[in-house]
Amino acid sequence: MKNLLFKAGLSGLAIAISFCSCAPATDYKKTLNDPLLFCKTVKKLNNVVLENNFPPMIATRNYTYATIAAYEVIAAGDPQHYQSLAGQVKALKPLPVPADTSKINFPLAAMLAFTKVGNAVTFPEGSLMGYYESLVNMADSLGMPEDILTGTKAFSDTIVSSIMAWAKGDNYAQTRSASRYTVTNDPGRWIPTPPMYAQAVEPHWMEIRTMVLDSASQFRPAPPPPFTPKDTNSTFYKALKEVEIIGNSLTDEQKHIADFWDDNPFKLNVSGHVMFATKKFSPAGHWMNIVGIAAKTSGADFNTTVTGYAKTAIALYDAFISCWEGKYVYNFVRPETVINANLDADWRPYIQTPPFPSSASGHATVSAAAAETMTSIFGDNLKFTDTSLLEFGIANRQIASFRMAAAEAAMSRLYGGIHYRFDNDLGAASGKKTGELVVSKLKMKK
Repeated sequence: MKNLLFKAGLSGLAIAISFCSCAPATDYKKTLNDPLLFCKTVKKLNNVVLENNFPPMIATRNYTYATIAAYEVIAAGDPQHYQSLAGQVKALKPLPVPADTSKINFPLAAMLAFTKVGNAVTFPEGSLMGYYESLVNMADSLGMPEDILTGTKAFSDTIVSSIMAWAKGDNYAQTRSASRYTVTNDPGRWIPTPPMYAQAVEPHWMEIRTMVLDSASQFRPAPPPPFTPKDTNSTFYKALKEVEIIGNSLTDEQKHIADFWDDNPFKLNVSGHVMFATKKFSPAGHWMNIVGIAAKTSGADFNTTVTGYAKTAIALYDAFISCWEGKYVYNFVRPETVINANLDADWRPYIQTPPFPSSASGHATVSAAAAETMTSIFGDNLKFTDTSLLEFGIANRQIASFRMAAAEAAMSRLYGGIHYRFDNDLGAASGKKTGELVVSKLKMKK
């Protein structure tokens, strides 16, 4: 059965409102303090990101600002145990602190702040405001006094305003009009791949302001080996041949791993003259789901759950910036292009090659970073069932630890035929450093 953590939406909230309408007034505190409700709130943003085809790095930006907004609310509500990220992440100034906390329900304020910020950084405009109103109506139906509901919304809005003012300085808007990637025929340089032959995605993402990294190049992945497709004794040729051989002899288990971690937010399917798109979560969306599953599996409380989402989102955010900096320094060609030109003109990867340079692997980089932050929150050996892909018809996977999940996500790209093994290894090493830096520098729980 699909994990209930990821099924609830507006209809679920409506049922809850109806069920709780005659509950004692004090029940609102217990209901709104349920970490599962926050997980459902994150999933609402995940669904909007999915429906609107956000590229993975832009999706990560959406999650990061929204989760930081929620975290700042719970830090203000529990200063004895949590501290603000102001002064810890780039350019974030001190946020409003309420003089009187008696008229604020901080769990609801955190969800409202998450929803409003998530709504502000996504499109189309207003995508999450119906859900926002459902949260407010739920609190009212559960018996939250009007003065507390008013105070909660007002404090949440002060955090939203501060986070959005901060977000405007991250250079995102400026990169919307930046120049496109230049396609050339230089040997070893990335060129668009079938079937979309799409332009390179976000070639200026390294210009986005980092959260914790000193610069986008701080943990730049090591370079790929020299491009030598004709030298059968070279490191590159052997790695290229490995992609071809594995792609031609995939086991059912390898196919499942490739499908499970595909995380392609927009796949173009071509059948004769018919073309249609299918969507899945981006890598960041998949890891946001995993945070929710981990929180439920570990029995984490509300504040720990919010902290886990925020810390992991920050690691994903910086890891994408770091990885994209390396990708567009090296501009390295994808296996599909080289195999078609040198080994087999008809060869195709098991999953669709995404439209940006190869080295290093984005999946390997961001997954390794996320694994470090999640390990710091939930522990090193939390076994869980990842149900994230059931809604796309892909069977669950049993996961032994976050680091094992990251290693499997990296290998999935080799099985999928879209990365060389060295792409995965170089990305994982870089991402691990980013995750370790986030864990060491961010002091969130006292």
